[in-house]
Amino acid sequence: MRHRKVSRKLGRDTEHHKAILRNMVTDLFKHGKVTTTLAKAKELRRVADKMITLAKKGDLASRRRALAFIRDKNVVRKLFNQLREKYLDRAGGYTRIIKVGPRRGDASMMAVVELVEEKLTTKGSKIKKERLKKVLEFIEKKKREYGLIKESVTEEKPEEKPEEPSQSEVPSNEGKSE
Repeated sequence: MRHRKVSRKLGRDTEHHKAILRNMVTDLFKHGKVTTTLAKAKELRRVADKMITLAKKGDLASRRRALAFIRDKNVVRKLFNQLREKYLDRAGGYTRIIKVGPRRGDASMMAVVELVEEKLTTKGSKIKKERLKKVLEFIEKKKREYGLIKESVTEEKPEEKPEEPSQSEVPSNEGKSE
């Protein structure tokens, strides 16, 4: 049984397993995508997402943890500079696995792991904006009914415009003092 077993062994001992993941993560961040077997791709996704999460923290301890795993300073620099800015707004899902098909030699399922490029968009955001606009209009209407907002507030805005030229006189006074 595989109770509490997190990762796959991939048919190798621990050191070889870690070395494979290190090399694949390094290549993924260096080139943007990697072609490998499906099982290795799923393991790679776990580790790559953790490395990007470390980069998003951006502190010295996170950088050292990433360097302990990746061991290529140029790749870590790219991870903490370029990729960090790219995924700073994203909550997760930094990689994508695309199944390619069986390998010709042994028919093992192949996959491409790539870094996600596009910005995160949510469906129905237009509907949410319209609902929010209606709710805000309703709240403003109720405030006007209860007298919390005076309608003269909108009339005072044009009166504030004549005050702006008086501010332009202030720089001319500074010019005289010099």
